[in-house]
Amino acid sequence: MLQSKEPMVMDKKNELGSNFSEQVELSIRKKFHKKIFSPFAKAINKYEMLKEGDRVAVCISGGKDSVLMAKCFQEIKRHRKFPFELVFLVMDPGYREQNRKLIEQNAAMLNIPLTIFESEIFQIVDQIDKSPCYLCARMRRGYLYSKARELGCNKIALGHHYDDVIETILMGMLYGGQVQTMMPKLHSTNFKGMELIRPLYFVRETDIRHWKDYNHLQFLQCACHFTDSFMETSKRQEIKILIQTLKKVNPYVEGNIFKSVENVNLNTVIAYKENGVKHHFLDNYDEKR
Repeated sequence: MLQSKEPMVMDKKNELGSNFSEQVELSIRKKFHKKIFSPFAKAINKYEMLKEGDRVAVCISGGKDSVLMAKCFQEIKRHRKFPFELVFLVMDPGYREQNRKLIEQNAAMLNIPLTIFESEIFQIVDQIDKSPCYLCARMRRGYLYSKARELGCNKIALGHHYDDVIETILMGMLYGGQVQTMMPKLHSTNFKGMELIRPLYFVRETDIRHWKDYNHLQFLQCACHFTDSFMETSKRQEIKILIQTLKKVNPYVEGNIFKSVENVNLNTVIAYKENGVKHHFLDNYDEKR
């Protein structure tokens, strides 16, 4: 689904010229330093996402989250304490022409040098009736890992933010019957030596929207025609509404959801899995008498 009209993007580019990227960068450095850049840097430092010699594929979908992540990476590279490299990677899974053009125009306007490659994911997913979004996400991840490794990268960075994390926690509990979270980083099981990182882990979606609106930016909402008609009724949208409803009663509910997966007490858990092996509290219950 296209959120903007092409003339609007071009008019803005002509009006502001080459200074536009500098103004957007200044907004991250100044106005949104506390709400966006500091949480971005905090996640990288707390979870040790970057190390000397890393070559990171910053994966850009064309939406607000991934583009902001790219700009934050450019900013942190200016202040780097050690050398690392960035590749701004875009996979075209079969975008409509106007959608790909918007991604390219935004990147040019924001001074983000793209590396674009193509796949046939949309064409393949079109033929699937059951869980097309799950399959699409898995295939995207595989293509990104493969291309990133081909380009000499050892990490891929995805633009999932704080709200994605807490929504995932609740979705797992309410719809999956399990307690799990979206990890800030993890090793790939299928691509040895590759790692996935999520630097926007502490950044709130409302702040990302504020940054977008403040800079009069327009991005893709969702370029997948599969979700055009189903987005508003998706399970994630239901969870968003639920969290906002709970927040009216308890303003700390979002933080509590996040903290819940940091404060797991295994002594009060009936069962848990570790490395695919299930452990039950009865396994050693009598030994603890």
